[in-house]
Amino acid sequence: MQNKEEKLHATNHYLYYPDEENIPPYLAYGFRPIFLLLAPYLILSMVLWGFVWSGVINIPFMDNVLVWHVYEMLFGILTAGVMAFLTTGLPELFPGTVPLVGKKLKYVMLLWIAGRISFWFIDITGVYLAAILNLAILGWLIWFAKDVVLDKLQRHASLGYALVAIFGIESWFFASMAGFATTDPVMILRVALGVIVILILLAMRRVNMEAVNELMEDKGIDDIYISRPPLTNLAIFCVALFTAVEFFYPNNSVLGWIGLASGAAVLAITSDYNLKDKFILNQPYVIYLYCIYVLMALGYALMGWDILIGEPYDINSFRHFITAGGLGLAYLMVMVTIGWIHTGRHLTSNIYTHLMVFFIVLATFMRGMIPFFEEYSMQLYFWSAIVWTLPFVLFIKVFFKFLLTPRADGIKG
Repeated sequence: MQNKEEKLHATNHYLYYPDEENIPPYLAYGFRPIFLLLAPYLILSMVLWGFVWSGVINIPFMDNVLVWHVYEMLFGILTAGVMAFLTTGLPELFPGTVPLVGKKLKYVMLLWIAGRISFWFIDITGVYLAAILNLAILGWLIWFAKDVVLDKLQRHASLGYALVAIFGIESWFFASMAGFATTDPVMILRVALGVIVILILLAMRRVNMEAVNELMEDKGIDDIYISRPPLTNLAIFCVALFTAVEFFYPNNSVLGWIGLASGAAVLAITSDYNLKDKFILNQPYVIYLYCIYVLMALGYALMGWDILIGEPYDINSFRHFITAGGLGLAYLMVMVTIGWIHTGRHLTSNIYTHLMVFFIVLATFMRGMIPFFEEYSMQLYFWSAIVWTLPFVLFIKVFFKFLLTPRADGIKG
C-alpha cells in the first residue's frame, strides 16, 4: 500500500475525473478496455496470420492477406496503443485534461472495433466504410491530443505532429486502395512504418522516464534517469532519411549505408542507461526496454547490410526485427508498465514478465532469420507467429484481474 504522500501525489492526476455514477472498473480509465481487447486481438490476428502464411488455411473473403496483415499490425494496433498512451498520460502531462471514462470511453472503443471489422471485411463492405471508420478513430485521437500540439511550451508537440503525419499517410493508403492514388499500398505501408517508428521513439522517451525512475525509486536507488533528446533526435533523423530514400530510391546502394547509420543511431539511445553514479543495466525493466532499441537497431542494420552485399536475402524478413521485435516489445512494455503503475501497484518483474520479453525476442529471431534457413521457412513462419502470441497470453493471465477490478490504492481510475 502506498503511503499518504504518494497517494496525494497520485490523486493530482485525477482532479478532473468525470463525476459519472456507476462506472464499471473496466471503463474506469482509458487503458483498461483497450488492453482487455488488444491482447486477445493480437493473439487472434497473429495466430490467423501464421495459419494463412504457412499455407494451412485460406481466407476466402480477403483478396490481399499481406496488405491486411501489415495494415492491422501497423495502423490497427497503433491506434489502440496510442489511445492507451494518450488517454492515460495526457491527464498527467496536462492538468485540466478530462480523463476518458464511462460511456464516452465505451463509444470510442466501439468505433475502434468497428474499424477492425470493416478492414477485415473490406472486400465485402468496401474501401470507403473502412476508410471512414479508421480515419475517424485516428482523427479523434488527434483531437484528444490537441493540447499537446497547442501547448505554448511545445513540450510534447512532436507526438502530435507525428500523429498528424500518420493520419495523412493513412489517408494516402486508403486513397490508393480506392484507386485515387497510383502508389502501391505496400510502399505506403513502408512509409507508415518509418513514421510509426519515429512516434514510438518519441513515446519511449516518456515511457523510459516513468518506468526507469519509478523502478529506481522502488529500489531505493538515489539517482535520476534522463532520456536525452539529442540521441533520440539523431535516431529520428536517420530513420526518416532511410524511409524517404527507400521510397524514392529503393535500388540505390546508399540506402545500405543509411540503414547501418540508422541502426547505430537507434542503438546509441541505450547509452542513456549508463548513469553517472549507479549501475542499472542489471535491472529487469531496464533490460526489457534496452531490448526494444537493440531489436530495432538490428532491423535497420541488417537491412542495410542486405542491400550492401548486393545479393539480397530477404530485406522484409529483417524488417521484422523492427515490427515484430521493436514495435511488438514496445507495445508490450507500455501495456505492462501501465498495467502495474496505473492500477495502483508498484512496477514489478517476475517470471511472467521475463518470459513475455523472452518470447518476443525468440519469435523475432525465428522470423528474422528465415532467409538463412529457407528449408524450414514454413515451419518458422508458423511457429514464430505462435511464439509471438505467448507474451499476450501471459499478459491476460497476469493483468486481466487488475484491469477488471478497482485500483489497489483506492484512487479513481
